[in-house]
Parts: sequence; C-alpha cells; structure tokens
Amino acid sequence: MTNQNVVVSEADSAIGMVISLVMSDPNLSMTTPPAAAVSPITTVAGGGYITIPRTKLFKKTLLDKVPNSCWVDSMRASSPTRSFSSAISSESDDKWKIQHPSALDMFDQITRASNGKKIVMFLDYDGTLSPIVEDPDRAFMTNEMRQAVKEVAKYFPTAIVSGRCRAKVSNFVKLSQLYYAGSHGMDIKGPTRGPKHNPDGNQSVLCQPAKDFLPMIAEVNEILIEKTKSIPGAKVENNKFCLSVHYRCVDEKRWDELAEQIRSVLKEYPKLRMATGRMVFEIRPTIKWDKGNALEFLLESLGYNNSKNVFPIYIGDDRTDEDGFKVLRERGQGFGILVSKYPKETYAKYSLREPLEVMEFLMRLVEWKRSMA
Repeated sequence: MTNQNVVVSEADSAIGMVISLVMSDPNLSMTTPPAAAVSPITTVAGGGYITIPRTKLFKKTLLDKVPNSCWVDSMRASSPTRSFSSAISSESDDKWKIQHPSALDMFDQITRASNGKKIVMFLDYDGTLSPIVEDPDRAFMTNEMRQAVKEVAKYFPTAIVSGRCRAKVSNFVKLSQLYYAGSHGMDIKGPTRGPKHNPDGNQSVLCQPAKDFLPMIAEVNEILIEKTKSIPGAKVENNKFCLSVHYRCVDEKRWDELAEQIRSVLKEYPKLRMATGRMVFEIRPTIKWDKGNALEFLLESLGYNNSKNVFPIYIGDDRTDEDGFKVLRERGQGFGILVSKYPKETYAKYSLREPLEVMEFLMRLVEWKRSMA
C-alpha cells in the first residue's frame, strides 16, 4: 500500500464515505471515494479540508478512535436538511447540474445511446419509488408508481435493489414479474411468473451469499433492540441479512449517543460492519457484497455479463446505490441516475429530483419503447 493521502471535506458526506470505507474493510488497500468527493462542489459549508494518511486510515486500531463528532457529521451529511442544502452556493449548484443533468431533460440523448441495445432496469425503493417517511413500515408507493414499474417490466428486465429484506420490499411493490434483490443484494430471487422477456416463466434466480451470518444477525438484532430502547425514536429494522437502525425520529442531540451504542455492540462482532445511509445506520456482514455485486449477478443471470449490447440503467437515491453506479461506470455500459434535490458526490451520470420525476422518466421510457414497435 502506498502512503497516499485522501483529501476529504470536513463538512460534507465525504467524511461519511471515508468512515464507511473504514468500517466496511479495515484492511482495504486501494479503494478511494469518487473523484467528486474531493472536488470544490463538496465544500458546501465553506470549511477547510483535512488530510488523512491512507496507511493510518485503514488500520483496524483506528476504528475505536473515530470521534463521535465525525459520526455525527456523517449522519448529517447522509441526510441533509433544508438548511444544509441552502448552504450550497448557486454557483456550485449550477456546476453540479451541468455535471449531472436531469435525466428528463436528456431523455432523447439517453434513448439514442441505448439504440440497438437491451435496456435492463435497476431501481432502488425508498426515496426512489416511494417517498422517504418517518415510519419505514409505511413507505408505500403510489398506485400510479406501481403501474409505471409494471409497464416498464413488460418491455425491460426490471429489478428492485433495496436495503430492505426481500420479502418486505416485495410486499410493498406487489409485482411478481420483477427481480428482487433485498438486504443490499444479499438475497436475490427472480420472477415467479414469466414476463414477455422471459416467456418460459420458470426462471427463479436465488442468491444468498451471506446465509451463514443469519444466526449472528438475529442475535445482534435482539441486542440492539434492547440497547437502543433508551433513545426515543430509534428503530431497529431486521432486514434478514442485514440490520437498519433508523434515526429519523431521534433528537439530533442524541445522534452521537446512538452511534456509540451501536459501535459498542459491534465491537463484539468483528464479522459485522456499519455504514451510514439516509437517516439510517446499516449493519451488514463483512463479506464483499453490495448493490454493485447484485447488479453484476443479475446481468450475468440474464445472460448479459459479457454482452456489449446491454444498456443497464440504475436509479437510486442513497449512498449504498453508489456501488451500483460505480459498477456501471467501470463497465462503461449504461449509467446511474441519482435521485436528489441537492448536489452531492456521486458516480451517477444523470439526476432526478424526487420519486415523481422517477415515475415520469419510467413512463416516458415506456412510451418511447411503444413508439418503436
């Protein structure tokens, strides 16, 4: 490992990304944040920069020394408030929009790029197909969105890739013709009935790379439920192959206390790691498997692994979706679309502001495909 430095903005989600990298693999050698993480666009609060030697950053002994203030910065950056987003200068906002233009504005360019290729759709759920809500058990998608996804699946292989457990997200979506990748892709299953692109109707992909961790995750789930009872608003969600600790309803003054409680539990479980998402801590097995791996697995299962004629489109709003965006950039195929109302570092090429725009994009894609028939 070379003694390079990683430059990170003190005031934005780059801190969270660095911490997440440390937590995910203390021995990681060459992984770096996206290039945008060190670009001027991320200096939204006007703070300076800190320089962290890579050789120190990825030492396991550093994990216990990450101050709670960094965790709180990461938590704020993962779920920016209106006041946070208003701190972004109009100049930076305009620059970000040039770098990541609206997928609706660029729709004709997108369809031209996909000409002669097979589009495969990958969709996150929370914040992409459904709005972000205070109670994660009530993150319902609209009937109009469900119909849009159903129509898309008639013409393109379509997968829902979510941090939630597969059964829960499948129950939310209620469409049997989709592929479902739950628990950040650690639980994947194919359609139960064959859509037009799979007329045989007998394919059922099943992938569970973290099944050996199930007893440990169930055990930690019970511990965290008991441990976090002292913090009003904290909610532990068992997503089978991973856990989510939601803090959307937790007083911000107690975020650092919640982070410390989780860290204290995970000290006894070195085979589990923690990362931040939108108002949530994600606790997962240390195996190298994420939404990007799930995307590659599904493309291979569909017969497109080495194909030059595939055009994957991944739409998501969360930091965990960056793994999928990154894979598409590295493959040089298709692109990612980030759902966000404010600038943040991303591997995505395009952007959409909210689920309503996602629905409009999906409906336009269906109309375009029909017009080609």
